[in-house]
Amino acid sequence: MHPALQKQIEGKISLSAEQEQLVSSCYKPRLAKKGEILLEKGSVARYLFFVVKGCLRVFLTKDDGSEWTRFLIFEDHFGTAFPSFVQQKPSVAAIQSMEPSELFMISRQDAQMLMKEIPGWETLMRLGLEQDYIASIERIESLITLDAKERYNILMQTQPGLIQRLPGKIIADYLGISQETLSRLKSKK
Repeated sequence: MHPALQKQIEGKISLSAEQEQLVSSCYKPRLAKKGEILLEKGSVARYLFFVVKGCLRVFLTKDDGSEWTRFLIFEDHFGTAFPSFVQQKPSVAAIQSMEPSELFMISRQDAQMLMKEIPGWETLMRLGLEQDYIASIERIESLITLDAKERYNILMQTQPGLIQRLPGKIIADYLGISQETLSRLKSKK
């Protein structure tokens, strides 16, 4: 099993050698190029991605072509267009690789099979989803209750490398501010 996947499991559940082999067989490696679209808007999300290296962006596109970044998925995290993945309906969001990325992907069918076959796997998945749900709620709350400067300062405290790692347009979009506002905030630091 890949060390990054093993790290996600360690200390949470114990796997026999046979179970570890089953998990490994379900997670398929995938390399993605910078800018590559992994899920088109309107397609069904068939895979849950685990990022070993790189960054994925889950985003919406408005009718005027403007984009809104819903979620960023970095190393050692899982992600997909969850409503589509769970309901197996066309996604309103797309997924794009923001950097050359090393990924593992698991199909919905394989994820459900692991939850049935491996004791504790469902709990492991639930705990991860709970953390992602909390992060999503906190992000929504920050967009509603905090001003641009406060959101930028929180980003600098929690993920300072993000500013160097991703284009300003994506950072501004993620913070819910204009690129001009982002430039002003960066120049004041």
